[in-house]
Amino acid sequence: MIELEGVPELIDPVMVAAFEGWNDAGDAASTAVAHLDREWKGEVFAALDAEDYYDFQVNRPTVWMDAGVRKITWPTTRLSVVRVGGEKPRDLVLVRGIEPSMRWRSFCNELLGFAHELGVELVVILGALLGDTPHTRPVPVSGVTSDPDLARRMDLEETKYEGPTGIVGILQEACTHAGVPAVSLWAAVPHYVSQPPNPKATLALLNRLEDLIDVRIPLGELPEDARAWQVGVDQLAAEDSEVAEYVQTLEEARDTAELPEASGEAIAREFERYLRRRDGGGPGPSPGGHATADGSDTASYLRDNPGGRTRPPKPQRPGPDDDEPSDD
Repeated sequence: MIELEGVPELIDPVMVAAFEGWNDAGDAASTAVAHLDREWKGEVFAALDAEDYYDFQVNRPTVWMDAGVRKITWPTTRLSVVRVGGEKPRDLVLVRGIEPSMRWRSFCNELLGFAHELGVELVVILGALLGDTPHTRPVPVSGVTSDPDLARRMDLEETKYEGPTGIVGILQEACTHAGVPAVSLWAAVPHYVSQPPNPKATLALLNRLEDLIDVRIPLGELPEDARAWQVGVDQLAAEDSEVAEYVQTLEEARDTAELPEASGEAIAREFERYLRRRDGGGPGPSPGGHATADGSDTASYLRDNPGGRTRPPKPQRPGPDDDEPSDD
């Protein structure tokens, strides 16, 4: 039985979750939830028992000093709650942790137990994967769900992905089977510059989350960090003619694929976000690579190669089946 002492009755609560590891290219998703927790001063009310879900040889505890006393922080998943003020206040239950090493079904059931006790109306899981996307263009963010009714109501895509999955995919399916509405938001991170942090991808996830749950999220220094990140990658890419040529090829493929999507509806969404911000008020990477659009693992080309830069693979031109979203 889950007892939540000290947690007040929540207003229209939404659970927002992200997990470090395979589902978190560039640390974009976990950084987004950390940003929400920091900006709204979240209060931790629960933590899962680390020994139930983590292999400490994979995710090691850390030792630190507190006023001369040695303490240990164990890798785990923590839950905090924040209240978003405004004309229509609502609460967010933030779930931030590391992809578990074992007992994934029990892990998801425990999180769903908290969601049930707190009256959570929607679960939004953030993820980031590596893809053939240029760093010079807006970060693509896909919103997917397993619930066809939810897909129609919230203008989402119904996932058709098949292949290896991470805890994001497992938790979404667990929510679906438990009758809890769940959405996954996936940001595509350029695979040739996968080292964290990636503030541009984090910013894109927060913008999409803002639209989805209709709250104004304070962005702080993220927009400036995103611009600085892009300038830095521009400079690194310019030092290698092969990388610069590869980026240009990705740009051409992206622009060709997205030309039909430069619709009035997309422009209207951006304008609504601008108005909301103008008028509104209120307040390290996992080893082994990250999830990619095809479920495989890959590593950074621009910064990670210890033996020097490697020529990036020639990207495939988008075909008729390449625009299908992935949930992992």
